[in-house]
Amino acid sequence: MNTYLEERCRIVDKALGQYLPSAKTRPATIHEAMRYSIFAGGKRLRPILCLASAEACGGAYEAALAPAAAVECIHTYSLIHDDLPCMDDDDLRRGMPTSHVKYGEGIAVLAGDALLTIAFEILAKVKGTARYDVGAFISELAVSSGSRHLIGGQVLDLEGEGSDVMLNATQLKYIHESKTAALLTASIRLGAMTANAKPAQLEALTTYGQSLGLAFQVIDDILDVTQTSEKLGKSAGKDEATAKSTYPALFGLEKSRKEAARLTKKAHDALKPFGKKGTRLSEIADYLLDRDY
Repeated sequence: MNTYLEERCRIVDKALGQYLPSAKTRPATIHEAMRYSIFAGGKRLRPILCLASAEACGGAYEAALAPAAAVECIHTYSLIHDDLPCMDDDDLRRGMPTSHVKYGEGIAVLAGDALLTIAFEILAKVKGTARYDVGAFISELAVSSGSRHLIGGQVLDLEGEGSDVMLNATQLKYIHESKTAALLTASIRLGAMTANAKPAQLEALTTYGQSLGLAFQVIDDILDVTQTSEKLGKSAGKDEATAKSTYPALFGLEKSRKEAARLTKKAHDALKPFGKKGTRLSEIADYLLDRDY
């Protein structure tokens, strides 16, 4: 599995390198800052899922490179903004100084803005299919990234931070569905759409993505408690320090691990209609459940 992920990561990085302006493009500072955060590392989970989803539906991964790169730009923009002093106030991301630490808050905000914007420029290059025109691709990414999902989840996360009242399970699940699972699911759906996925295939992959996204966030919550900053590449223990509602805080570590396993099984079950073509997506689900960073 590691070999597959490393190979796909190189493919995604090459595409991103071609889609983004060079660091010397005027004004150089903003393009250097954009590339700094994009190429600071990271698992490239969302774009890899995009490529694997295309293949699960009988398509070629090459056709999914534009949406894969677009999703990674959205994800990285969200991390830059999440790390700002007015948000989560983090100095470390992917094992590197965060954008605002290296370039200052103003450039960090603009680098995030620029990555958000270029994501749709990249996505506009996708070739439509019989079932999905370019507008369908644009809408998919826009909705998952907007105020009802990614941004809305961050708003609720901020509002719940430091509160004397712990969020309940329903509220916490809604935040994770919005902030994490929505964009991850969109990555998978976009890949499937490049392969002209049938409605039933898209529905099954949506269930897979939503379940995987929640499991991913539960594991993230666990790792924040159990791992070091050096291992994670970001500040560990932040959730507890800011009194943030998390799965371990609500249910404890053991129940949280069981919930992650339950959600991963649900993701596996959703892949049954794909047979062997869903093998990579199934392997990715197991890999994410067992990860330690």
